[in-house]
Amino acid sequence: MAVTIEPPAGAAEQARILAHALPFLRRYAGSTVVVKYGGHAMGEERLAAEFGRDIAALKQVGVKPIVVHGGGPQISAMLKRLAIPSTFVDGLRVTDARMVEVVEMVLAGTVNKQVAGLITRAGALAVGISGKDGGMIGARKLHRTRRDPQSNIEQVLDLGFVGEPAAVDVRVIDALTGAGLVPVIAPVGMDAEGQTYNINADTVAGALAGALRADRFLLLTDVAGVLDRAGRLVPEMTVAEAETSIASGAITGGMLPKIETCIKAMKAGVKAVTIMDGRVPHACLLELFTEGGVGTIIRP
Repeated sequence: MAVTIEPPAGAAEQARILAHALPFLRRYAGSTVVVKYGGHAMGEERLAAEFGRDIAALKQVGVKPIVVHGGGPQISAMLKRLAIPSTFVDGLRVTDARMVEVVEMVLAGTVNKQVAGLITRAGALAVGISGKDGGMIGARKLHRTRRDPQSNIEQVLDLGFVGEPAAVDVRVIDALTGAGLVPVIAPVGMDAEGQTYNINADTVAGALAGALRADRFLLLTDVAGVLDRAGRLVPEMTVAEAETSIASGAITGGMLPKIETCIKAMKAGVKAVTIMDGRVPHACLLELFTEGGVGTIIRP
């Protein structure tokens, strides 16, 4: 008499998921994926732990992940503790000499090591560094202008020690990934005179992705992706469509600099960029290893 052996509960579903993911696992084996990690997902313990496990999972299936993290809320909390007031211009924190020391302490110290620790505890060896290490991010002062609505005269705004990438050297990253490690990078840079600059994490991640000619650049944020005028998610765009949306005014506010960063990265050689909600559980795995993905993908 034949005996039928039932598989353990849930085993069939696990096998189905694995079979579906296998082509994507093969596609991305050996690929370089830059992930910008920030937003409210950093402050929620459960989501942070899931992020660490997801990055470790990417490493374990043969992907080469590079993580660039933000830390705005953590910086604000420390400045409040030190009774140092913050001022913002176009979403950028005006950073004086005293404040830049606090920014570096929080980003390259506390936050950087916390993110590296999340990934290491999940099973992949992560190393926390900053853009100053090995001269990775050569910085220059960021200049912003604003037209006075009364006089119509363009004014130069002084943001202090807020910078932008002037040059990118990826040798440290290549050395770490070549040794099987996951680089976790804090977005501070240094100019030729040794001055430290606070740099937007999206901008650093995009510059690194472009310099590495990454296969994918995943920009985790607090929104579902790019939304149309009716508030619906735009699942896919080309670079030309993104540029047209900017010119028409369809993309505004905080999404505008993100799209500009993505376009610049694409033109530098990144194969595809996705803007996605980092609060979605396992967002990185869903984007890379499922057919539909999540968020808005921008292709050449």
